[in-house]
Amino acid sequence: MMKRLLQNKTVKFKIMVYNICIICVIGIIFSVTNYVTANRKAIQLAQNSVEYHVESISRYYQEVYDQMVNLVLNCAEREMFDLSSLGQLDTVEEKRKGLDYAKLAANFCAVTGYGDYITRLSIFDDSDVHISAGTALSSVDDGRRIRSAPWFDRELKKDMYDYRLDLVDSPFYKEVGMAIPIICKNSGYKDSDWSALFLSPRLYLDRLKEDDNGNTMLVTTYRGERIATLREPEGQKEESDRLIDSILRREENRGIERYRISGEPYLVSFNKESQSGVVVIEIMDMAVLKNDSLMLMQTVGLIFLSCVLLGISMSFLFTNAVRKPIDRLVNHVGRIAKGDFGQEESLESEDEIGLIGKAVNSMSSQIEQLMDKRLEDEKEKSSLEIRMLQAQINPHFLYNTLDSIKWIAVIQKNSGIVKAVTALSKLLKNMAKGVDERVTLREELDFVRDYVTIEKLKYVEMFDLEINIEEETLYDARIVKLTLQPLVENAIFSGIEPGGKNGTILIHAYEQDKCLCIEVRDDGIGIPEEKIPELLNHSEKLKGDQMSSIGMPNVDRRLKLIYGEEYGLSIESRAGEYTQITVRIPLEY
Repeated sequence: MMKRLLQNKTVKFKIMVYNICIICVIGIIFSVTNYVTANRKAIQLAQNSVEYHVESISRYYQEVYDQMVNLVLNCAEREMFDLSSLGQLDTVEEKRKGLDYAKLAANFCAVTGYGDYITRLSIFDDSDVHISAGTALSSVDDGRRIRSAPWFDRELKKDMYDYRLDLVDSPFYKEVGMAIPIICKNSGYKDSDWSALFLSPRLYLDRLKEDDNGNTMLVTTYRGERIATLREPEGQKEESDRLIDSILRREENRGIERYRISGEPYLVSFNKESQSGVVVIEIMDMAVLKNDSLMLMQTVGLIFLSCVLLGISMSFLFTNAVRKPIDRLVNHVGRIAKGDFGQEESLESEDEIGLIGKAVNSMSSQIEQLMDKRLEDEKEKSSLEIRMLQAQINPHFLYNTLDSIKWIAVIQKNSGIVKAVTALSKLLKNMAKGVDERVTLREELDFVRDYVTIEKLKYVEMFDLEINIEEETLYDARIVKLTLQPLVENAIFSGIEPGGKNGTILIHAYEQDKCLCIEVRDDGIGIPEEKIPELLNHSEKLKGDQMSSIGMPNVDRRLKLIYGEEYGLSIESRAGEYTQITVRIPLEY
């Protein structure tokens, strides 16, 4: 069954196979293109999503950072807290003033909107007088604890307008954990008092939890210390450390790349804040995208199968619609092959097969006409052959007769007859060889001279012939025989003879743009300007005393047929002055 199917050579079967193959190829290309495009877009979407997520979190952290720095600067530079006025907090006035300062500090913390994450805001001096607010328990020695911390001097040296955050152990009493300090020397009443804010890392973690998208999140300082992490596997901490170190060494502040952790592919996006030094890193497992790719592949495969099934169904419908007119066309061609040239109107529909049907009907009609014409041509050919045999004269007999006449004239010393017979003999010999061969310009000019010799006998030296060839090499140029003689003949009969006075015919040959140009000019009666366009299109009836039956229009048509439409004759004339006919053909040797 399969073998018989493969050997099927009908047009219907071929069309079905071609259609199915084309549909399959288109379906494969469409499916693969869609899969690749959709997969690329899915990866790009994931990258954009991760980048936006990291940027959003970083922007939030930067806003918090700006608020905290501004809070410390307000406390340090606006001279709101005069610690020297508190003394040792012994009097009621001093204690009341201290409470007012504490409330003011608490209000500052609350105004930021992040008061729950401010572990401590302290304004203190070297005599252990301090004002504080925040979530941590207060102690009388908070100022001393801060001043004695190993990182105190380091924090004081930082520029407040480019303050990089560090993670330190909390210096406060019974406060276990880490804190992020921002410390500034006050510019107010004393040289030895400071403002210090301690931010809880919990702020960073809570933000990660709030925007949790299922990926691993890391927030570190510019030194690589972890401020907060979310969904970081225990077994990947070493790999994460290497990743953090790699990101910190980079010059760019943000980016996204593919990274391998424990041999598995991950998508890593990071953002480094230039002022705070906080680094936000998001790690996305590419296996999530693989699941999406598998689902996408299944969808594309289903679409491909649907397209193929639809294509096969459409192919069956199409081939059935095409088969019937093709069968009618085949039957009609078979009848034509058997000699039945009748027309079949049902084939001439408006579609492409209908056009073929019209062409077949036209062809059968033309075949019938051609067969009838061929029979008529055969009859006419037979008739012409009979007439030619009747009119044929042996050329050798004619040449021998002319030669006898010439010798009689020589004996009688009649040079005019000798010249005329010699010229006529040459003319007849040249014409007997045919007019389609190409000869040299020298041979064509000799033929013209012989013709002029005979015509001068008739017109008693009424005209002269002058020949001007610009280059000697042009004598060897090839030209179709009997091109110039009809032009010279036209100059005699249409130019000089009607004027009734002596004239001159000038033949001028020259090379121009790799073409051979030959001008035949007479100083006869000329041609009216309005009649010039008709000359080459007019099939004039030749006079009985003209030598050739070619005529000027036929010369032009013959040159165009041989060399091309851009070549042939051109006419220039002025009534009462001259006529000039120019031959233009390719220069050939």
